[in-house]
Amino acid sequence: MDNFTFADFTLEVLGVSAVIFIVLVGGVVLWVAAMYWSDINQRQHTIRRNYPVIGRFRYFFEHLGEFFRQYFFAQDREELPFNRAQRSWVYRAAKNIDSTAAFGSTRPLNNPGDFIFLNCLFPTIAEDHVETDAVVIGEGFARQPYAAKSFFNISGMSYGALSKPAVRALSSGARKAGIWMNTGEGGLSPYHLEGGCDLVFQIGTAKYGVQDSEGKLNEEKLLAIAAHEQVKMFEIKLSQGAKPGKGGILPGKKVGPEIAKIRHIPEGQDSISPNGHVDIRNVDDLLDMIERIRRLTGKPVGFKLVLGTTDWLVSFFGRIHQRGLEFAPDFITLDSADGGTGAAPQSLIDYMGLPIQHSLPLLVNTLVECGLRKRIKVVASGKLINPGRVAWALAMGADFVVSARGFMLSLGCIQALQCNKNTCPTGITTHDPDLQKGLDPFEKSTRVCHYVENLVKEVGVIAHSCGVVDPRHLDRNHVHIINEHGLPTPVVHFYPVAETRLEFVDNKRD
Repeated sequence: MDNFTFADFTLEVLGVSAVIFIVLVGGVVLWVAAMYWSDINQRQHTIRRNYPVIGRFRYFFEHLGEFFRQYFFAQDREELPFNRAQRSWVYRAAKNIDSTAAFGSTRPLNNPGDFIFLNCLFPTIAEDHVETDAVVIGEGFARQPYAAKSFFNISGMSYGALSKPAVRALSSGARKAGIWMNTGEGGLSPYHLEGGCDLVFQIGTAKYGVQDSEGKLNEEKLLAIAAHEQVKMFEIKLSQGAKPGKGGILPGKKVGPEIAKIRHIPEGQDSISPNGHVDIRNVDDLLDMIERIRRLTGKPVGFKLVLGTTDWLVSFFGRIHQRGLEFAPDFITLDSADGGTGAAPQSLIDYMGLPIQHSLPLLVNTLVECGLRKRIKVVASGKLINPGRVAWALAMGADFVVSARGFMLSLGCIQALQCNKNTCPTGITTHDPDLQKGLDPFEKSTRVCHYVENLVKEVGVIAHSCGVVDPRHLDRNHVHIINEHGLPTPVVHFYPVAETRLEFVDNKRD
């Protein structure tokens, strides 16, 4: 022992290190050999069978590709569904930091279908600005009409699709900003209520929270929801953006005990809504349901849909005149083919429904032609997250604009496209507590409020540049559309301002 030298110690350490190294190398060789054997014997993947081990890198690089494209290769205006310029504006607005840009626009100004606003010679100055009164929904027909002040509000996102801290942040942020929040079709959770904001309760095709054993409306459950003072309106969801003709999809791994209790469904099973209401199969069924819910609750009732076929609109509005305006919806929420969702078939996302740029002016015109524009308010939805798009919707005739993904971005969403996998890295659409812990509801509620305030302010800047005193005074004369030749053309050439048709004039009661 006394003769043990530093050289001996060094040799012993090297010996142990050599053994560890040999074990590690041997382990790697065995691991590679196991993958090789597995690859050449499996029959599902051609690349792995022809190029064992090496072929596996294809899947690894394919997974990394979307992140490399987003952060290194894609230009500011290239990505979908939202490009970097759109997302960055929301991030800056939510953080309440400078949202100005330098050196000119990176947005092409000659793409057919895009729109531009027409500034006037003498813009509205601050001293001339006046805020319009709240728009009242259901006035004269609902016992408790709703006076909605803000033209920008939170669209339907369910608890279940969203995490608990995300719902808390949105609810609290909505109260701070003075806007409403739509519950989505997943029922009314305590976290919607605790923030103290105004709520729109959405009744989806499965009627979660208000359904009976046959999937029809349970009046006792409906009245229990209506008893909450915060619930201001009810929205019947017929279809939604990105998946018209397909019901909601919530994977079973997201259906925990609390969500199962709120939705009145079995725990741990996939929560898949039917693609239509079992008790709404035609126009008269829809009108009956609207009148029934309004009569029971005393609150405004509307419905949400994506326009596809449009030949039914005139007959639908004509049927309202025949039956009486008390059967009319108090509002219509018009979603768009370019709306979003956490899970939907690719075929529906890519090919189904009309985009909002066409369907919104069409719906507004039909309401005017049928003499129902004052009776029925219009709520526009579908990729309207930036001031320019919101101002466009108001100019086309929308009374309100709602957004879902814009508010997700305000919470910190990075467009990772993992909403349906319970692996959302920002904690917004996951029920993994380790991922949720990064989302602080108090901090994010402030960002929600800032997002609303800065968006409304910048829409006001557009309105003032056009020479009107308030955004609600924007109309189609303030907008041009880029035609197929790349030239700005008045929007009224494509969507003329409608007039009430003679056959409806005598029936007008609004």
